[in-house]
Amino acid sequence: MKRTRLDAYRMRHDLDSIWLARPENFAWLTGGNNVVDRAGDLGVAAAGYDGHEVTVITDNIEAARLAEEELADERVVTYDWYSGSLADAVASYTEEAAAADFRVSGLRHVDISALRYPLTEDDIETYRELGRETAEVLEGVCRGLEPTSTERKVAAELRGELAERGIDSPVALVGGAKRAREYRHYTPTTKKLGKYALVSVTARRDGLYASCTRTVAFDAPEWLESRHEAATTVETAALAATQQVGQTGGEAREVFGAIQEAYREVSYPREWKHHHQGGAAGYRGREWIATPWHDGEVTLPMAYAWNPTVQGAKSEDTVLVTEDEPEVFTTTGEWPTRTVSEGEFELERPAILHLD
Repeated sequence: MKRTRLDAYRMRHDLDSIWLARPENFAWLTGGNNVVDRAGDLGVAAAGYDGHEVTVITDNIEAARLAEEELADERVVTYDWYSGSLADAVASYTEEAAAADFRVSGLRHVDISALRYPLTEDDIETYRELGRETAEVLEGVCRGLEPTSTERKVAAELRGELAERGIDSPVALVGGAKRAREYRHYTPTTKKLGKYALVSVTARRDGLYASCTRTVAFDAPEWLESRHEAATTVETAALAATQQVGQTGGEAREVFGAIQEAYREVSYPREWKHHHQGGAAGYRGREWIATPWHDGEVTLPMAYAWNPTVQGAKSEDTVLVTEDEPEVFTTTGEWPTRTVSEGEFELERPAILHLD
């Protein structure tokens, strides 16, 4: 199916081949990981599709490892690392009309992000495993929290447990009672958790990203429960609107309008202004982030990670939205939940875990 999408794109733009070196695109096409330096925008290999086969170009440092550990049946072409750059190697290999998702002399630039969705059946199966394991780790770490735990210690444990399962964690946020209330992105510090904590993670494996948040309370502030319920209500409204808008091929701004209305209904009409609300998920943490003006198409079936916040509270999971029943990827079935309804749309949302 992915090659079919690329074929249609090639024919529409009169291209003989398309070369992909951005990690999200490389992973989407090959299922492999071309990242060595996570600080860079490009990987160490480019995958090219010409309508017949996928060819991977990389240097002699990476070729054997990629072939043995990251790739399936793709042909690997190698160049000496000291002879030039990846872009140079792609340019010299390509003779006909071609495009790339990075700067290559003589090639057109291509943005294939829209080809990454909707998800394929293989994507969905891979996502299920990633979501379940991410939730298992996050919830396991949360059950072991104590008021005296520091934010950084919790984040380190979370990252370590995920790494043991081969899962990377580009985002790991831990906010204790004071900082979770003050900041929407509670990057971990040496402060202790105190009365309650929000723990959020965006996890990545096989190119796919799963995000989720859990709330743990030891001596919960009196306002926490109501704000948490408000956040879960907004999240459910977002998912219900996603399904409705996706069925008609509508745009992200329509879902955002439903989010704004949900905030008004729970008596927090301005909270959406303090933090982005999330959007589609897949081969990026957010394939797109919704705004009041975003015209991106809402597609089905697709993963969505909406993350509404109400000062000091947050609700977030990665959910497969189809025309039928939604499926929460990031769930274990072992965390306390509450049923939230938006019309006929009904979903179990994580409740606050109270620890003595």
